[in-house]
Amino acid sequence: MGATATLSEAGLVAEPGEETTCSVTIRNAGQVVDQFAVDVVGDASGWATAEPATVNLLPGETGTVTVRFAPPRSSDVPAGTIPFGVRVFSSEDPAGSVVEEGTVQLGAFTEVTAEIVPAKVEAGSKADFEVAVDNRGNRPVAVELSPLDPEDELEFRLERERTDLAPGTAAFVRMRARPRKRFLRGQPVRHRFHVFVTADGGEPIKTEGTMVQRQLLPKWLLPALAALLVLLLALVTLWFTVLRPAVKSAAREAAQEQNQEIVKAAQDAGAGADQAKKNADQAKQNSEQAMKAVGLTPPGETTGGGTANDGTNPSRPNAAAAGTPTDFRVAADANIDANVNRFAEFPYTMPDPKKTLVITDLILQNPRGDTGTLRLLRDSGGTKSVLLEVGLSNFRDLDHHWLQAWRFQPGEKIVLAVSCQNPGDRGRCTPSVSFSGRVE
Repeated sequence: MGATATLSEAGLVAEPGEETTCSVTIRNAGQVVDQFAVDVVGDASGWATAEPATVNLLPGETGTVTVRFAPPRSSDVPAGTIPFGVRVFSSEDPAGSVVEEGTVQLGAFTEVTAEIVPAKVEAGSKADFEVAVDNRGNRPVAVELSPLDPEDELEFRLERERTDLAPGTAAFVRMRARPRKRFLRGQPVRHRFHVFVTADGGEPIKTEGTMVQRQLLPKWLLPALAALLVLLLALVTLWFTVLRPAVKSAAREAAQEQNQEIVKAAQDAGAGADQAKKNADQAKQNSEQAMKAVGLTPPGETTGGGTANDGTNPSRPNAAAAGTPTDFRVAADANIDANVNRFAEFPYTMPDPKKTLVITDLILQNPRGDTGTLRLLRDSGGTKSVLLEVGLSNFRDLDHHWLQAWRFQPGEKIVLAVSCQNPGDRGRCTPSVSFSGRVE
């Protein structure tokens, strides 16, 4: 038998951000001098240490090791009972190693933050916001939202007034603000308001937003109407003073000349009509006599013919189909990196490499409020170019829409690149991007 171990306390109580200790007594139950390595296993191993980490004991000798527990004040370590084990490993007799088990009762703490996104919106009749609420504590909380306009000039409508948050999660509650009074023309008016976020009956957290109320009529409308009216007046004046008299004069002169020509032609036609009739009758008689003389029957006028018709009516081919709609999501899981110029890449490859991908919309999501930089790259045969670069701390949920879509030719890839500068206790960066478009 290599060793025996005894904990001074099997049930410990600790608070997040504070330290608690216990001791383990080790006895060398073997027959030779042995070295024992001591460490902590289980859920508490990430924030527990043994001092000293190794002890050397003679046969039958005992030693004491202090085990320190320092749970971080973070949502990554939930409140409640956390089991652990103190492992004593014998270097001379591995089979004689032992593990003593205990528990740490970790206290709960509440830390809720909130902000209005965006902080300012300019609009004429309504403004849409989102209230971002983060639970950075280590226990679930229920929060209530209550908007307030000190001047009572705005009306609010919340998507929901209460929401539940697990530790380390965030919620986005949509909110619409409408001014009670509107105006067609005038200078913009600023309306400052507050949203109070209360977690489980605690002290309310106040966050501030602003709606800049604009006039309902576009600024360009009145100048455009004035310019159009001036143009219409100029055209009417030009018609009555220049164009209409000129048109009447030209029409009168043309009508007189035409009447004179018609009168003259009628006189000439009347003078030669009789002679023409006589000549025509004589020519007809001569022609019939000539054909009869050679045994032919004088032909009559025939009509016939037609337009060849092959019975087909080809139609214009239909326009090419607009493509197949598609949507997909690319998520990142990037390690913390102190070098802001080094990026972890997460590529997306088309399922069918022979088709073209057209991107018209995308949504950037950063629900945990990570810190760093996000890039979208085009990978064309190993040559990469930056399409979009955004700071992670500048958004939680951000939409982009284009009139001129992004086109990725066959063989090209979309690459999500992330440079993560989170504090050490925040963990890895996990932003994502959702794409919408079509495949052609």
